Amino acid sequence: MAHFLPYQNAWLLDKSRRKIWEKSRRIGATYVQSYEDVLTAYDNPGISVWFSSADESAAKEYIIYSEMWARIYEKFLGINEIDYDVLDPNFGVTTTTLKFKNKSRIIGLSSNPRKFRSKGGKAVLDEFDWHDDQVKMWAAAKPCVSWGFDARILSTYRSKGGLYAQFINDARRDVEHGLEPVFSVHTTTIYDAVEQGLVDKIFRRKTTEEERIAWIEEERRSCGDESIFLQEYCCQPADDEESFIPWKLIRPCEHPDAGKPENASPKGIFYVGNDIARRYNATIFWVTEKIGDVEWLRERVALVDASFQEQDDEMDRIEAQYKPVRYVMDQGGMGEKPVEDAKRRYGAHRVEGVLFTNRIKQDLAFEFKRKFEDKLFRIPENPDIRRSLHAVKKSVTSAGNIRLDADSVKGDHGDDFWAGCLVSHAADNLVIGVPNIMSRAA
Repeated sequence: MAHFLPYQNAWLLDKSRRKIWEKSRRIGATYVQSYEDVLTAYDNPGISVWFSSADESAAKEYIIYSEMWARIYEKFLGINEIDYDVLDPNFGVTTTTLKFKNKSRIIGLSSNPRKFRSKGGKAVLDEFDWHDDQVKMWAAAKPCVSWGFDARILSTYRSKGGLYAQFINDARRDVEHGLEPVFSVHTTTIYDAVEQGLVDKIFRRKTTEEERIAWIEEERRSCGDESIFLQEYCCQPADDEESFIPWKLIRPCEHPDAGKPENASPKGIFYVGNDIARRYNATIFWVTEKIGDVEWLRERVALVDASFQEQDDEMDRIEAQYKPVRYVMDQGGMGEKPVEDAKRRYGAHRVEGVLFTNRIKQDLAFEFKRKFEDKLFRIPENPDIRRSLHAVKKSVTSAGNIRLDADSVKGDHGDDFWAGCLVSHAADNLVIGVPNIMSRAA
């Protein structure tokens, strides 16, 4: 198996019934798992291999890999057909199925525990720690392997408190006490993968140590935050419970088409949220377009140490480009004059100022979070946005009041978070021709 790297070969050569892979991103784990599953289909005529990932695009990528391996083994295995079926019409569950000449099947699914009910065969759970409900997913998948079939779990970490982390910790504890673990655990950090040839494989040549270090450093910088790098590349789970919007809500709302002004509809309806700063923090503009029930971030503007004139010029540019139906702006402190100026330039019926009392911050933040819970927001895969959304923590004071504050990591006070809250409010409370000023006391 010279085609694979040593850590991939180690996974393939482990014939345990239950395996779990504690892994970094971008190391080819799903790629090698698809190879193992095609071999399973070849060696076991009539078997069904059920693959589920945390999102539908990953399941489609897995099927593409599986089809590639099946084409390579066409003489022995062959593909009779590829079906796109509706497995459960009541929930609109779509599956992609590879059907082979020997009656074996590989079925790609997205994340939904119902899809595993009443199924038998090999179960493969990709990015398990990112499934919405790990307990229900495992409860539904486990009976698939009750008749001697294999189970595979592969994932990066989302947090240290999930079932995925529990499986790994339990297995390691069993080994320490001389017991047979339920899962055979494999661990591959990005450093392990690079040491075993990952960067050489990407560059298709032998790389220097300097090139390998630079490649890892670029991955680190792209994360935007050290805790993200440690969690998703170094298998060091973070404590996600204190963040108001945890990673499990942020990542599913990221989309490659978000954050691109060129994707804005020519006749779209646009909203603007503006968190205002002058020194130290950034002034942030979020421009969103609402399509159906979903709000798409079309453009994010960050101005650092910009004069009020420069901020006004940027608002005029946004006005000319998007003709927003509503602006909602941070009116507290230094925001008084920018709000007054915006009302004069664009009309008081289109501009709302928000005074950030604790109560109003709660109202805005909880509604913003609800949209992430319901997947009604689309944001780009931007490390600055990701870090800012995750930076805001919820705490309770001795008087029992809820506080929402950023941890100020690297100067980030949650500016994008509050700009998002403001634009979310703009889209929810549109009353053309009627000013709507939030000014409730805390």
